[in-house]
Amino acid sequence: MRIGLTGRPASTEQLVAQAKAAEKDGFSSVWYDSTVLGDPLAAITVAGRETSSIELGTAILQTYPCHPLLQANRAAAVAEAMGRPGLTLGIGPSHAPLVSGMYGLNYDHPGRNTEEYLHILTALLRGDTVTYEGQDWTTRGGRVRTPHPVPVLLAALGPRLLRIAGQLADGVVLFMASAKAIETHVAPRLREAASTAGRPEPRIVAQLPIAVHDDLDEARAATAKTAGVYENLPNYRRIMDIGGARTPADTAILGNEQSVTRQLQTLIDAGATDIQAFVVPVGDDRAGSRQRTMDLLASLTD
Repeated sequence: MRIGLTGRPASTEQLVAQAKAAEKDGFSSVWYDSTVLGDPLAAITVAGRETSSIELGTAILQTYPCHPLLQANRAAAVAEAMGRPGLTLGIGPSHAPLVSGMYGLNYDHPGRNTEEYLHILTALLRGDTVTYEGQDWTTRGGRVRTPHPVPVLLAALGPRLLRIAGQLADGVVLFMASAKAIETHVAPRLREAASTAGRPEPRIVAQLPIAVHDDLDEARAATAKTAGVYENLPNYRRIMDIGGARTPADTAILGNEQSVTRQLQTLIDAGATDIQAFVVPVGDDRAGSRQRTMDLLASLTD
């Protein structure tokens, strides 16, 4: 399996140690959210110079606060600073409470806004000179030079974003999408859009909470405490409903080693190409619990 980790370092030193350990242990990737060290691209620049082959991705960078031309230039600068291929740009429109509530920006048309953003960003990262006049985003004669290819994944959960991800991006990076949601909702729409557009088979990076633990009730409680904040965000609420999940704990991969292995294989069978592990420590021995999960995941990596 292609298994990556969700990186949540508390310091630059921890960031480097985590990335180097993940590469040594055979994990395919490490993914950083928008809060990591204040800017995940800064984190990736540091980690990328201390590693040699592991994929380092953002999951996700928010689109609204950053013009796509600036975003492409930032990605190109990181790719150059890393000195090697391996940067993957995961982007998404985020959520109304953050975009309109915290930033004070208009969130009335996230689908249109994201589609225009992707048109500009992906063309720039291909090396095209881009002139695009949209309702939300415009660039005139924009051009970016990248020393290495920078794939773009979209945080797509609804039909419109899955369509434009298939048409324009290299795939999707998901959260809270169960195997059922991937098989019945995500994969068919994404693959059909990519095929119609003449695009390669898209990646499906599935991020879910994972804990290897013998007490399921305790594992569910730990997941609820860690991931419960996502339960009432509309985008995640819809994908959980599609997957038949009432709470984030219902989407989590929990159980002993044999059970977790079976559940991870079910994700792959449903269409996921990569698994992004959001490791949840459980119980009083949080370090031991985390290590047990990490040991199993490392044993399953390709």
